Amino acid sequence: MNQMLRTHTCGELRMEDVNKCVAICGWVNKYRDLGGLHFMDLRDKYGMTQLSFGEYLKDNQKLEELKKVSLESVVRVEGIVHPRPMDAKNKNMPTGEVEVSVTKLELLSRSDIDSIPFLPFGAIEATDDLKLKYRYLELRTNKLQDILKLRSQACFMAREVLMNENFVEVETPILYKSTPEGARDYIVPSRVNKNKVYALPQSPQTLKQLLMIGGTDRYFQICRCFRDEDLRADRQPEFSQIDIEASFITQDFIRELATKIIKRIFKLEADFKLPMMDFKTAMDLYGSDKPDIRFGLKHMIVTDLFKSTEFGVFKDALSGGLIKAMFVPEKLGVFSRKMIDSFVEVVKPYGGKGVAWFKLEKNQRTGGISKYITEEIYQKLDSLSEDKGDGIWLFFADKKEEVAHASADALRRHLGKELKLHSKGYAFLWVYDFPLFEYSETENRLVARHHPFTMPKKENLNDFLSDDMERQKKCLADAYDLVCNGYEIAGGSMRIFNTDVQSQMFKILKFTEEETRNQFGFFIDALKYGTPPHGGMAFGLDRLIMLLCNTDNIRDVIAFPKTTSASDLMAGSPSAPSVAQLDELNMRWK
Repeated sequence: MNQMLRTHTCGELRMEDVNKCVAICGWVNKYRDLGGLHFMDLRDKYGMTQLSFGEYLKDNQKLEELKKVSLESVVRVEGIVHPRPMDAKNKNMPTGEVEVSVTKLELLSRSDIDSIPFLPFGAIEATDDLKLKYRYLELRTNKLQDILKLRSQACFMAREVLMNENFVEVETPILYKSTPEGARDYIVPSRVNKNKVYALPQSPQTLKQLLMIGGTDRYFQICRCFRDEDLRADRQPEFSQIDIEASFITQDFIRELATKIIKRIFKLEADFKLPMMDFKTAMDLYGSDKPDIRFGLKHMIVTDLFKSTEFGVFKDALSGGLIKAMFVPEKLGVFSRKMIDSFVEVVKPYGGKGVAWFKLEKNQRTGGISKYITEEIYQKLDSLSEDKGDGIWLFFADKKEEVAHASADALRRHLGKELKLHSKGYAFLWVYDFPLFEYSETENRLVARHHPFTMPKKENLNDFLSDDMERQKKCLADAYDLVCNGYEIAGGSMRIFNTDVQSQMFKILKFTEEETRNQFGFFIDALKYGTPPHGGMAFGLDRLIMLLCNTDNIRDVIAFPKTTSASDLMAGSPSAPSVAQLDELNMRWK
């Protein structure tokens, strides 16, 4: 029995197939009537083949059938492969030396060309909203089909590496319990359990730790996660991650495992070594814990150089704040006053009030704050900079260190793009020794920087167990991120496996006993019954594919993405529930 409607795809016929009888199927991409000579380009995801209709149209009735076939209709043809005339060969097309002389044409599905919103291979580019509303049409393009194939291959490669390391793939529940992961949960009302809800998991964090307690030893899963948060170009409300956890290991094991995964997926050299940088160094040099290290423009901490300055902005920053500098040599770019003035708009979203500057031109300091830069200060600045000579010095100062860091990072990234400083390829970095906590001034308490199951570094354990907030503020976490080209593509930590340490974490985070028992009772109980030291990480699969595809929009790498307002334009979701559904769920809108 024939299992396929076709003998070949539209992308595989070559000169060696000449005189073969073939059957191919696909979408009509183009139709040409050249004064009685009729041609059609038939397309599928594998390529395109030209069809000729000379023999077929010897029967005059067949011409009427042919004219009924509109663009984007699906057809099946049978015919004989012929070489194209020399002057008709298409060197830009893999099948461009041959054509199929059609003997039979079958219209499988007619496209309503009068109402089609856009042609996937048309000359006119559709708007983003139109592409999302008719996503199935955009999915016909080579770009998206190539991305879906690449995504599938990346998942296979990750599975291959992990299976070879004796990891077991385990599925965890989607309908689960609300736990704090740093964003809002999506909740699902229960019909059976009135006035109660499930939560869609922000990650399988407690579940994979329970698998370690259950003796699974090495777990992984390519899973869906859900976070109800404000969206950006690299975020979606639902996303995929390669989730990993292992017992009786150290951070070094996770780093080596991550290295094996990226070497396989990104086809890196066999001797590739993952560069490492601690969090403090990353912040000092780049103002970011996910720095793009493909180019320089490193920051310099210069607070001490301006202790006796009369410049008001710097003076204000001296009381517990930070002053950073960045030097852009003339060989990288020259800036007009208008361009320099525009820098304020770059730093404003990050709390920055402006960018101080002066130029060095022919060894003379000019413009901006040059009058506050003494020879002594300049010599010290020059000694800190990797680059020498003429250029522009830029300064970022604020009473809050995080504002100075963020402003300097924003302008560095802006200049990297504007001056085209990014080198090609992938610049990976392992960032470690993150702070365990962040301090909330409004609530006068510490909050977990990662999540409440992150293990403090061993050398900070005594400070962690103390009741001194100042000592606890300085604790570092046994946590780490994998960064590439300015994106965090993976993150994780070693986990708390001791009940006393976990109890202290909840205490520091100001969880009441009732809140702790209500949210984590099952997990706290499990810790009592023998928990192995364990840790793990999760790769953001969508961001990883973004890098592989050299795109900066996460929607490009997801088959059916949502808009920045978390809406699905194609299906029209979210949508209002019916009255009957609300009654079943015992719900009313507020």
